[in-house]
Amino acid sequence: MSGLVSRALVKEAVVGPRAGVRARLAAVALAALIFLALYLVLNIRGDWQFAVTRRLLVVGAVVLAAAATGGATVIFQTLTHNHILTPSVIGLDSLYVLMQTLVVFALGAASPAWTDATVHFLLSTALLVLFAGLLYQRLFRSERHNVYVVLLIGLIAGTFFQSVASFLQMILDPNEFLITQSRLFATFNNVRAPALALAAGALALAALYAAPYCKYLDVLGLGREHAINLGVDYNRVVRRLWLAVILLTAVTTALVGPITFLGLLAVSLARQLLRDYRHATLLPGTFLVGTALLGGGLLLVERLLVFAVPVSVIVNLAGGVYFLYLVLKESQA
Repeated sequence: MSGLVSRALVKEAVVGPRAGVRARLAAVALAALIFLALYLVLNIRGDWQFAVTRRLLVVGAVVLAAAATGGATVIFQTLTHNHILTPSVIGLDSLYVLMQTLVVFALGAASPAWTDATVHFLLSTALLVLFAGLLYQRLFRSERHNVYVVLLIGLIAGTFFQSVASFLQMILDPNEFLITQSRLFATFNNVRAPALALAAGALALAALYAAPYCKYLDVLGLGREHAINLGVDYNRVVRRLWLAVILLTAVTTALVGPITFLGLLAVSLARQLLRDYRHATLLPGTFLVGTALLGGGLLLVERLLVFAVPVSVIVNLAGGVYFLYLVLKESQA
């Protein structure tokens, strides 16, 4: 009798909270679907087929960005054991800005590297992966790699890239400067079908590559020594997951531009909402929160702000304020 009571209590303690988590996940998924559906159909005048087709590209870019940025940030925070870091600290955002400036400075705004969406996407992805790959090689040169040394190198490199880009922008032709500025903010409205298809394929391959190793994330979150003691091939698993983070971040940045705080905001809100440490819950929760944020941001920009600012500016503003809140909260803990 006492055994039955104990099993019932254990079941209530486990199943009850998990049912609550599933309910909260369903609520976020519903909110994301409503936001995206409203964006698809509201205020269409004229040719419905053209408008819906165009907006479907935007929705596709939103879904890919939310999935890739959220997944990369969750994995990155687990590997670095820090909940206020994002993959952007390794300098990919600043490198993207420098690359856009260099293309206009060296080749002009009429170059195919600037005007052709496919060429632009492939060039951006290649350069971002090359830079991040060099950092990756530096990180795993020895068995006792130090993540924070590599993060410091990435931070310094990002500051250097930003300084060079600012210098070049100051000596650009004023018209080319204005054209360059249009690419320095992430936007979903400029995504074209070929680039979206290439990005979807690349992200799918990256996800398939990382999927077998995601089951170790819960153990990796306990720390290197605990993971090794529990039988995880720590160095091999961490190498694979780091490469996945690089690919996910590089492809997303090349597709829509830099959204520095999207991942941090989505992961932190998902942690607060779900209150579940398991990555099997946190990964889909982060994706759904990110999709809802971007979907709501698109509606806000279109309905209230009349396209006065890109959605990335709103996300980064909210994310920046939330980042300061997290820093102050951690300093008082």
